[in-house]
Amino acid sequence: MKVLLVDDHALVRNGIASLLTSHNIDVVGEAGDGLEALEKARQLHPDLILMDIKMPVCNGLEATRLIKAEMPESKIIILTVSDDEDDLFEAIKSGATGYLLKNLQAEEFFDLLSGVARGEAAMSPLLAAKIIEEFARLKTSGAEPSQHESEPTVREIDVLRLVAFGASNKEIAFALDITENTVKYHLRNIMQKLHLKNRAQVAAYAVSKGLTPKPLPER
Repeated sequence: MKVLLVDDHALVRNGIASLLTSHNIDVVGEAGDGLEALEKARQLHPDLILMDIKMPVCNGLEATRLIKAEMPESKIIILTVSDDEDDLFEAIKSGATGYLLKNLQAEEFFDLLSGVARGEAAMSPLLAAKIIEEFARLKTSGAEPSQHESEPTVREIDVLRLVAFGASNKEIAFALDITENTVKYHLRNIMQKLHLKNRAQVAAYAVSKGLTPKPLPER
């Protein structure tokens, strides 16, 4: 995995880089602000961008929007000290694949990163619960954009349930006896219908709609 580190503190970047390198993860570049991150992403095409929020010139949320607009396939994880709910919700709306706090234990950090490689969202259960609560609040207030959305098909609901369970595309394909490309096709349709931007939003939406996660079949 090729990683781009974005943080305005060089000492923090050095520490994270050393930690990643010790786990055989290739740090291909570093940036100190959002605009530099955009340039480095264009040049280096990293598999994953670890992005701080509070930075000069261009903050991490704006940088996430800029990078996702130009390179929608980019995977960006916010890595920050901010547990502010507004930052969390804005990050997910901007297209971030996950949201991690810097006080994570190293073992949990790498478990979540390995999940990203399998197509999962990187987020602690507590932060995921906050997103689910926000979807529920929007639904109750009538502000949820789903009022005019198309209804998911039966197969798409099956996919939604498994995404809510935390299943990867490979695991969903196995469970539903379809190909991974078909899973990706269903996910694209789901996101277009429901006006969602990433897997984290899909999972939170599924739970907020009462699509209770089902355990995966045993191999």
